[in-house]
Formats: sequence, structure tokens, C-alpha cells
Amino acid sequence: MNKFKLTKTTKEVFGITLYQIKALKSFNNISKGEKGGWIEKEGSLSQEDDAWVSGDAQVYGDAWVYGNAQVSGDARVSGDAQVYGNAQVYGNAWVSGDAWVYGNAQVYGNAWVSGNARVSGNAWVYGNARVYGDAQVYGNAQVYGNARVSGNAWVSGNAQVSEDAQVYGNAWVSGNARVSGNARVSGNARVYGDAQVYKLKLVGGYFYHTKEKSEKIETVETYSEGYETLCREPILEEEEKPQGKKVKIRLSDNQIVEGTILE
Repeated sequence: MNKFKLTKTTKEVFGITLYQIKALKSFNNISKGEKGGWIEKEGSLSQEDDAWVSGDAQVYGDAWVYGNAQVSGDARVSGDAQVYGNAQVYGNAWVSGDAWVYGNAQVYGNAWVSGNARVSGNAWVYGNARVYGDAQVYGNAQVYGNARVSGNAWVSGNAQVSEDAQVYGNAWVSGNARVSGNARVSGNARVYGDAQVYKLKLVGGYFYHTKEKSEKIETVETYSEGYETLCREPILEEEEKPQGKKVKIRLSDNQIVEGTILE
């Protein structure tokens, strides 16, 4: 026996007709006769297991929700995306393209998962975070804030990527690593263990010089011990030898001798 049917209640989204669903039997926490969310066709939601679409959530295109997955709130699943296992997509989250969200993963808030991205395991993607390209977020990893994970990047273990941080290219962030602030992890970089990567914002201090990027700056020793001067095209002169000056010189055996500079 099918667990739901398409009702005659419809609405248009991007020129696509969506149908509100209605439960034909009780299962999980769903009661027989309960109305759910909106799907384009019967194939958008599995008739088996406990998968469900509720609230104002929408599933359309060739997207598929199955297993015990739950899509709720104002969330959207579109394109060829798949949400399955015990995964949850809710809030204003959007899963699109060929992205997969599965396992016990959660995508919520205003987060987007798109492209060929994969979010799995116990991973969470939330806030205004974006995961796209061929990126993967799995394990107990979290991506949140305004963070971006893209390209072929992987975030796994207990790692967290947050605030305005970006992980992209072939980079890996794993273990208990934290990437935050305005940090950028890219290329073939590996951040793991208990590492923390962040970028500080300059908000105060002493500012000595502004230069054109093309100018070459050299360091020049100054007369005062413990200080140096940054200079472009420095002109240096030898100090005049202090002829006739009496001096004391300590030798290697700590013997002190006195003399006069002659030349």
C-alpha cells in the first residue's frame, strides 16, 4: 500500500506545478490523513520507508527523497539532488544540482548544498554556509556561518569551518581542526589534528609607512640599539674613524688592554 498520494491542491514554483501530499496511512510520526509538503510528482518521494516532506518544503525536478530522510520547513530539494538515509533538510536550506545529503547529516538555516557536493555521516551544514562543486563534508564536521567549502575540498572528522572562512581546491580539513575568520585554505593544503587557522583583522596599532606595491623595501640598522629603519634605495656612508680616541679592548682571555686609535 502506498503511504501518500498527490492532492488536488497545487502551487506554481518557477513554472513547475507542485502538489501537496497527503498520508494514506500512519507511519513514524505521521498520522493517516495528515497533509505534508509539496512535490512535483510521485517519484519525488519514496513510497517506502519513513521519508517525508512536510511544512512548506518543496521537492521538484528529478530530486528524490527516500529512506528515512525528512525535508521540512521552507527547505527545497531540486535538480537531481538526493536526500536519503536519516538525513534532515530544514529551515530555508536548499539542496540542488547533483548534490547528495545522507547518513545522519543535517542541512538547515539558510545553507545551500549544490553541484556534486556530498554531506554525510553526522555532518552539519547550517547558517549561511555554502558547500558546492565536488566538495565533501562528512564525519562529525560542521560548516556554518558564511563559510564556503568548494572545489574538491574535504572537511571531515570533528573539523569546523566557520565565519567567513573558505576551504577550496584540493584542500583537506580534518581531525579537530578549526578554520575561521577570513581564513583561506586552498590548493593541496592539509589542516588536521588540533590545528587552528584564522586571519586577524587589523583594527589598530602604529602605522609607519605606505608604499606602492612595486617599491622594494630594505632594512637598515639605525644608531640606536634594538631599532631598525625600513627604507627605499638607502644611501649609506661609513662613519669617520675616530682617530686619536682612547679605547679599552677586552681580549678573548678577558684581559683588558688600553690603546689609541691611529688609523
